[in-house]
Amino acid sequence: MKMHKSRVSGGHKKVHVLLNRIRRAIPFHHRTKKRVCVILNPSAGQERPTLKILNQVFHHAGYEWDIEITNTFGDGKRLAQKAIASGVDAVAVYGGDGSIMDVAGGMINSGIPLAVLPGGTGNVLAVELGIPRDLRTACELVVHPQRKLRPIDAGAIGKQVFLLRLSLGLEATVIEMASRELKDHLGILAYGVAFFHAVGAARASQYEMLIDGTEVKCEGLDCIIANAGNLGLPGIDISPNISIDDGFLDVYIIRKVDLDGIISLAAHMVGSKYNIESMPHWRCREISVSADPVQSVQADGDVIGNSPVQVKILPGALKMVVPDYGLS
Repeated sequence: MKMHKSRVSGGHKKVHVLLNRIRRAIPFHHRTKKRVCVILNPSAGQERPTLKILNQVFHHAGYEWDIEITNTFGDGKRLAQKAIASGVDAVAVYGGDGSIMDVAGGMINSGIPLAVLPGGTGNVLAVELGIPRDLRTACELVVHPQRKLRPIDAGAIGKQVFLLRLSLGLEATVIEMASRELKDHLGILAYGVAFFHAVGAARASQYEMLIDGTEVKCEGLDCIIANAGNLGLPGIDISPNISIDDGFLDVYIIRKVDLDGIISLAAHMVGSKYNIESMPHWRCREISVSADPVQSVQADGDVIGNSPVQVKILPGALKMVVPDYGLS
């Protein structure tokens, strides 16, 4: 149910702003009517009665709720900022990791909780945070009195943020090849098909990096700058040592995609010894990367441009709605 903003001006506008500030100052659990704004990507998910489920859960919990629809990248950030300015208690986003990244850009350091309603192909952030994939269960988490708010870090490329990882090279090529049509037809297997096509055309680049002020040069097929380690399956990470709330970025160079390189990556994912020459690693708070030849760049499943990039960590920038242990 979309609410239309009334027109206010002059002194009335000041009163309107003041009321919103007072409303936001009231503790979340003391309000008689809590309000959530759902930002929905209409191209996400499979065919199902999404609005019916949202209405049933929020109405039953006594919540007021609005819904906003995105049309293109950037809408999520704008709509999140609009919702926060109107005094909502929480923002929920229905879509994939790219949609979540877009909405998160409008919520950095706002203090307003962000809830994930998984509706994408991979839903990697949902797996990372233990959020149920089932839409109804994820909605119920938003209104559950025993939910938790978990502060997490974000990566920043200029004014744009990402929550999972940014990469240059092979992974960005895979994402470019995994078209919307292919994902609708094959689901997450679309990335596997795209990977085998991308590997055949992959060419190494020479990376020049400035890692927390230290110059590093390294050749590779892919440069991964990770805020989170999960690859979309429970327990399967780039590394078990990567944490989404540790205040650091983890940088990996994938030098080759052959049996030795795959074995090294697999060993690292399960915490075993691996060939560090095949996959060098650094931890940092800030990094700039250029590639020769130039490589495509992806962030949280969306191709955002080409190298070079400058990235920094924003510690504890978002409050995420997550399950509490023992939540029923």
